[in-house]
Amino acid sequence: LVTLAVVGLFLAAPHAPAGDSPLTAETVEYKAGDVTCEGYLVFDPAVKGARPGVLVVHDWMGIGDFAKAKADALARLGYTAFAADIYGKGVRPKDGKEAGGQAGRFKGDRALLRARVTAAFEALVARKDLVDAARVGSIGFCFGGTTVLELARSGAKVAATVSFHGGLESPTPADAKQITGTVLALHGADDPFVPAAEVAGFQEEMRAAKVDWQLVQYGGAVHSFTNPAAGNDPSRGAAYQALADARSWIAMKACFDEAFAPKK
Repeated sequence: LVTLAVVGLFLAAPHAPAGDSPLTAETVEYKAGDVTCEGYLVFDPAVKGARPGVLVVHDWMGIGDFAKAKADALARLGYTAFAADIYGKGVRPKDGKEAGGQAGRFKGDRALLRARVTAAFEALVARKDLVDAARVGSIGFCFGGTTVLELARSGAKVAATVSFHGGLESPTPADAKQITGTVLALHGADDPFVPAAEVAGFQEEMRAAKVDWQLVQYGGAVHSFTNPAAGNDPSRGAAYQALADARSWIAMKACFDEAFAPKK
């Protein structure tokens, strides 16, 4: 049972490109068990009726401007996008130490992680006026990449799962047999936080489960290559790389175009 409360309605002009019609965005409260979460739903009102939906999962810093901007960009493509709140309402890390604690808590408890992301997924598909439940995808960044893979492994009806520089390991790789849609992992080839052994393990997991999967590795890219806030020093292990950012977004769009196409 999903309980939703729309607590704010506004035009999302801050993220909208100049000259474009405004998006409509809502701050949505939803429950994950006894925990209240606060997500961000956004869509283009010029697109009528139900359309594909995309769940967006934040990095280790929690839901904020980065995740919301990605949701806005998806809305500009004609999707209904919902930025999830995995940590819970009001839980917003102030720095890397706090973020590491929050992310580590959920990565160490995959059942809890799945429960939180499943609640967000259900909140999205509950919007039947805006979302075609048969055409729902998910994307996640860093911690969020790990999270959307766990959603897929849980057996959720996700047509396409896209991980951007996410962790690829699984404590229960046999769960990949429950994946129902396609999986696309977009990975920095020089990411020290997701080593080659982890990448190899992911590939074996996907093969063993006979998943429809793709892995794209970007040369010279490290962790967080889509986020300008990561800076430009790859020697630190996390840095923005504009080319990998642009290429990975194009790869995501192609994945969704295929997954959401009418069935013949």
